[in-house]
Amino acid sequence: MAAAAARLCSGYLGGRCSRLLASSLSPLSSSLSPLSPLASASAPLRWPGPPSGAGLPRVRHASSRNRPAGKVLEPVGVFETPKLQGRYETGQLFLHRVFGYRGVILFPWLARLYDRDVPSSMGISKKEEVDTPSAKEVSGKTQTYYQVLIDSRDCPHIRAQTEAVTFLGSHDDSRVLYAIPGLDYVGHEDVLPYMSSSPTPLQHELFHKFLQHQPGHTPAFVAQETLQTWQEKNHPWLELSDVHRETTEGVRVTVIPFYMGTRVSRPSPNTEPSAEAQNSNVYWWRYSVRLENLGDGAIQLRERHWRIFSLSGTLETVRGRGVVGREPLLSKEQPAFQYSSHVSLQAPSGHMWGTFRFERSDGKMFDARIPPFSLESSKGPKGGGSGNPG
Repeated sequence: MAAAAARLCSGYLGGRCSRLLASSLSPLSSSLSPLSPLASASAPLRWPGPPSGAGLPRVRHASSRNRPAGKVLEPVGVFETPKLQGRYETGQLFLHRVFGYRGVILFPWLARLYDRDVPSSMGISKKEEVDTPSAKEVSGKTQTYYQVLIDSRDCPHIRAQTEAVTFLGSHDDSRVLYAIPGLDYVGHEDVLPYMSSSPTPLQHELFHKFLQHQPGHTPAFVAQETLQTWQEKNHPWLELSDVHRETTEGVRVTVIPFYMGTRVSRPSPNTEPSAEAQNSNVYWWRYSVRLENLGDGAIQLRERHWRIFSLSGTLETVRGRGVVGREPLLSKEQPAFQYSSHVSLQAPSGHMWGTFRFERSDGKMFDARIPPFSLESSKGPKGGGSGNPG
């Protein structure tokens, strides 16, 4: 049966998937954790894959090099035909096309995708400085994304932060953020649906709180009332509305910004604050960044260069090595890396853009554009945060 599953996987993905086979599991310890420090799952990967668990490599036999020692492989499901039209339903099990993890769909979001790779009548010169925001006008198109849960057994082995969905707590401390491990946003084209006969095909503390097994139904899991209540309560900081994408020299950079809310800026107790400082608000956003190498040659991220413009009139420049303390290598076998970060402004809106500097295998450097995106706080009454998710 394992061989049959592998053949099915290869047939759907053109030989780029190796993740339909699985072994042991352990549950996630908590569904909510503060970001100081971030909690991390420690469950072992259930199926064969590279040590870093990145990407979707070609189907191959498992070996002691790429699976936990002593684990016996077993099939976990059967692939279904991906939907070219329409949406997937709540409860749909899937594999992520790029990162290979197992997940389940909770509910959809309709987002506007601003794709700067789409040909424009204006055009852009290749010699244009990548250090400045692109003047290219881009009209967004509607695209479906999904809020999903990630199997906690896969979290330590994928090249994406699994504590990336963060929110402001209900208290007034503007320095504290909270994270829900194993929550992600997935584009429709990255969903590879499959079915499973197991009543517990996914390991996540919220799985059975949000979904109920209903044999005979398609998909076999349906939403419980707690899922709708949780979605409505936390909609302000969960909402996905805009996606920005641009490709430079075979490197695609995708950015998704989220407005999180405001906090009152409190002056230091050692300073004499002015009346203006006492009443200033700090506006918070998080943003998810995905880096993809669309070429054949390996490249490595070396530097980041951000420009942050605030409506208050300030322009900040941020330079540094790598991202989130890492300098990921993007190769044909492991082509993508995803991370999340935060920015705060003392103004209700602003803009961000910049570049990532990569190094090729021959030592040559090049810059890949970060598509310019706006930081907006006026899309809804989001206030100072939604409090702890229920």
